[in-house]
Amino acid sequence: MSAALAIGLAFLVSLLSCGGYLKLAHRWQLLDVPNHRSAHQQPVPRGGGIGILLGLFAAMALIALTSDGWPRPFLMLAAIAAGLGLVGIVDDRLGLPVALRMLVYAVACAVAVRLVLAGAPWWWLALAVVYSLWLVNLFNFMDGIDGIAAVEAAFALLVAALLSLWQGGSGAFPLFCLLMAAASVAFLHWNWAPARLFMGDAGSIPLGFLLAALSIQGEVSAVLPWVCWPVLLAVFIGDATYTLLWRALRGENITQAHSRHLYQRLARHWGSHSRVVLVVLAYNLLWLTPLAVAAAHWPGYGPLWLVLAYLPLLPALVKAGKLP
Repeated sequence: MSAALAIGLAFLVSLLSCGGYLKLAHRWQLLDVPNHRSAHQQPVPRGGGIGILLGLFAAMALIALTSDGWPRPFLMLAAIAAGLGLVGIVDDRLGLPVALRMLVYAVACAVAVRLVLAGAPWWWLALAVVYSLWLVNLFNFMDGIDGIAAVEAAFALLVAALLSLWQGGSGAFPLFCLLMAAASVAFLHWNWAPARLFMGDAGSIPLGFLLAALSIQGEVSAVLPWVCWPVLLAVFIGDATYTLLWRALRGENITQAHSRHLYQRLARHWGSHSRVVLVVLAYNLLWLTPLAVAAAHWPGYGPLWLVLAYLPLLPALVKAGKLP
C-alpha cells in the first residue's frame, strides 16, 4: 500500500509543484525567449523539470517514513541528482559556460560510477563514466520539442520497472523507476504541445543522469540487464549520436547549439510536435519494448538486440538529414 501511495504522491507533487513553478517563472520572467533555433513561437517558462525531482523526493521521503528506508546507493544517486538540478536551475537562469557544466557533469558521473561500481577495474569505471556522461548530455540535446523528453523517460522507466518485476526483482530498483515515471508523466500535463512549461536543464540533466545510474545499478544488483536500457533509449541515443557524428564529419562546432536532430527536422516538416512524439512512442512500444523483453530474458544475445533496435532508425536518420 505504501508503494502505491508513494507513486500517487510522486505524481501529485510533481503536478502541483510544476504548476506553482509556472506561476513563479512568469512573475520572475524565467522565460525561454524564441530565437532562430527555437521550436516555439512565444516565450515559455523553462526549468520546470525541477518539479519532477520534487515529486521523486517527496515520494522517497514517504517510503523512508513508512518502511525500512532506501539502500544507500539510491539515496546517494538522488542527492547527486538534486545537486545537478540546482546547477540546472542556475544554468537555465544565467547560462553557465560549457566547460564548467561539463566539469560538473563529469564529476557527478564519476562519483556515481565509483559508488555503484566499487571495486571494478579502472578501465571499466572509465567506460561507465563516459557512458553516463553521454546519456546526461544527449538527454539534454533531445529535449527540444514539447513532450518528447518526459515521454521517453516515462516510457523507459516504466518498462524497466515492469521488466525488473517480471524477472523476479523487488524492492528499491523497480520502485525508484516507478516513482520517476509517475513524476515524469505528471510533468506532461504542463509540457504537452503546446507546452506551457519547459523542462530545461533543471530536469533534463538529472533525468539523464538517473537513467544512466539506474542502468548500471540494475546490472550490478542483477535485477535488470544493462543492455535493456540502450534498447529502450534507442531513439534518443541513435538520434543524438548520429547527429553529433554527422556534424563532426562536416567540420561543424559540435559544442554550438543547433536544431538539426531528426526529431526537430520532423517537427518542422510535419508542423507538429505531438505527432513526432506519438511516432516515437509507437516505435518504442511496438518495436523496442519486445526487444527489451527479449534482452531481459536472453541478455547473452545483447549485440543482436542492439542491432535490431538501431538498424530501423538508420534509414530515417539519413532521410531526415535531407530535410530543412
